[in-house]
Amino acid sequence: MTEEHGQQTEAPLEEKIREALRRVVDPELHLDVIALGLIREINTSVSPIVLKMVLTTPFCPFAPWMVKQVHEVAEKAAGLPVKVEVLQQQWHPEMMEDPSLLGF
Repeated sequence: MTEEHGQQTEAPLEEKIREALRRVVDPELHLDVIALGLIREINTSVSPIVLKMVLTTPFCPFAPWMVKQVHEVAEKAAGLPVKVEVLQQQWHPEMMEDPSLLGF
């Protein structure tokens, strides 16, 4: 929550979801999906909310688990239905918030 003009206001829904998703950590890289740049889009203007993500590799053994975690955490944070779409886009370290975390 932020405070504006003496009133408390909720953080925008997209920001709230994004912050909650920092708890979803890639089991191999030990970084969260936001830091890794796996979450490419959060569209809160549609119902259900659409969350688009990529995976670190096309054959990620943890893909089903990560998608399920992203879905559950996003839905809980939003308090609304969420649909997770996995994009075919290839992930690369430049998508990260800070590529130096992986030594790039």
